[in-house]
Amino acid sequence: MPPRSPLPPRHGLSAAWVCTPHRDPARPAGWTTMGAWLRDHVDARVDVEGLLSQRRFVYADAHPVGDGDPYRPHTFVWFHRDLRDEPVVPGRLAVVHRDDRIVVVDKPAFLATVPRGRHVVQSLVVRLRDELGLPDLTPMHRLDRVTSGLVVCAVERRWRGSYQSLFADGMVRKIYRALAPWRAELCSPTVVGNHIAAIPRTGRAEVVVRAPVNAETLVELEERRGDLAVYRLTPRTGRTHQLRLHLRDLGAPIVDDPLYPVDLRIDVDDFSRPLQLLASELAFLDPVDGAQRHFVSTRTLPLRSRSS
Repeated sequence: MPPRSPLPPRHGLSAAWVCTPHRDPARPAGWTTMGAWLRDHVDARVDVEGLLSQRRFVYADAHPVGDGDPYRPHTFVWFHRDLRDEPVVPGRLAVVHRDDRIVVVDKPAFLATVPRGRHVVQSLVVRLRDELGLPDLTPMHRLDRVTSGLVVCAVERRWRGSYQSLFADGMVRKIYRALAPWRAELCSPTVVGNHIAAIPRTGRAEVVVRAPVNAETLVELEERRGDLAVYRLTPRTGRTHQLRLHLRDLGAPIVDDPLYPVDLRIDVDDFSRPLQLLASELAFLDPVDGAQRHFVSTRTLPLRSRSS
């Protein structure tokens, strides 16, 4: 692990870091300057030339890294990445609960839980750290970017392990609600079980036939609304896109799903048609004080493109 960063957070994000390797006495270093090493080893998406010229790479003592500085083995270097001008994701982050250990927030559709790809500033953790003034706030689990609803966050580092274990060990009862086509032939309740695997580098997942079951969801019809219905979904596992695939395979794909049954190639900055899937309830025994916790989303279906 690196020592403490000499750079303060920016937009709620800690500085990125890289470290030169230890010197092997039997193999001389292949670089004579720090600038040469940075060009070879920093992500190609980073403008190394620009950051060097602007003196934005720094050592542990906050001194800028010079392009011609002699190469140093086992040396940490910090920097902040340049970010694209991200459009603001509509909808508010509603704080459902806050105490000294956790914050439970109700997120809108299209807001990533954590910084990823083209969504950095417009992510739940970055926005919430800034809005609440909690620099160490960390989500204990994730929702898909296009899914709305409840996310539990730990306020400080010391609480992370306890609450993360709840989710990792399947000790949290999660209830989702989805708006999807009504199917007269669909028995309720029904349990869907199959094998789901992510498809590498696509952002999608698929059902693998004749493979051991690793994904299971209890599906219940809660309310019919003409040609549509609200389904109550209780996942017993947490595979990629599990609920979306399970409803699709029941002949009731979730309304405005951009990926299933067909990838609609929706632009990531198109916020006009939110997926009608809501993480509506969370319940668990608090690992610190043993209290029963139960949280309910402030949102209802159908979700609007400019929901508050």
